[in-house]
Amino acid sequence: MRLVKKHVRPGNRYLEIGCAPGKLLAWVASVLKAECTGLDYSETGIAKSRALFDALGLKANLYHIDFFNHHLPSASFDVVSSFGFIEHFDDPVPVVQKHHDLVKPGGVALIAVPNYGGLYGSLQRWCDAPNLALHNLDIMNPAALTALIDSPDVESMRAYPFGAMSLWHVNLDNRFPRLLANFVSLVANTMGLLQPLTINALAPMLVLEVHKRPAT
Repeated sequence: MRLVKKHVRPGNRYLEIGCAPGKLLAWVASVLKAECTGLDYSETGIAKSRALFDALGLKANLYHIDFFNHHLPSASFDVVSSFGFIEHFDDPVPVVQKHHDLVKPGGVALIAVPNYGGLYGSLQRWCDAPNLALHNLDIMNPAALTALIDSPDVESMRAYPFGAMSLWHVNLDNRFPRLLANFVSLVANTMGLLQPLTINALAPMLVLEVHKRPAT
């Protein structure tokens, strides 16, 4: 939420790729007052997202669709985002490019992946190695992320650790009873709330931020 809030303004066209179950998208629509669109490959996920938006009385364009075969026009969104999406592809370069293609001139793509390159990766390997194996760990450092796009209309880009200490992406309940796992996560999240600044090793995500060159 803190990341998105830095970039979204009222009336912006905002797209989230892999939006299910729609909680963040609903917050962007209701609090940031953006015109929201969400894509997800899961039919169940989109159904849950629609149910959430209906219950909250919010509007959004929600599509059950394959990201590589979508019908959305190029260069049509002020902000294009995904959180935990590109790391599931062996070759994420075309995935990142498709994010960028959807961004308007002067807009931004925000692409976040879990920070499994250090401490969190070691913890997840101990707790759930098969799940960790589903992720492309080669891209989980800032240098590798910025190497994923090379386009003449990129004005600027950077990759950086983001967020306070959290164990949301470590499957502790594979190692501990559920109550204990929940308690440990709660303690870690509480410590994160008290954390005064970003500590790179404890940041739970890495963000690739790509700004498209404004129209001339």
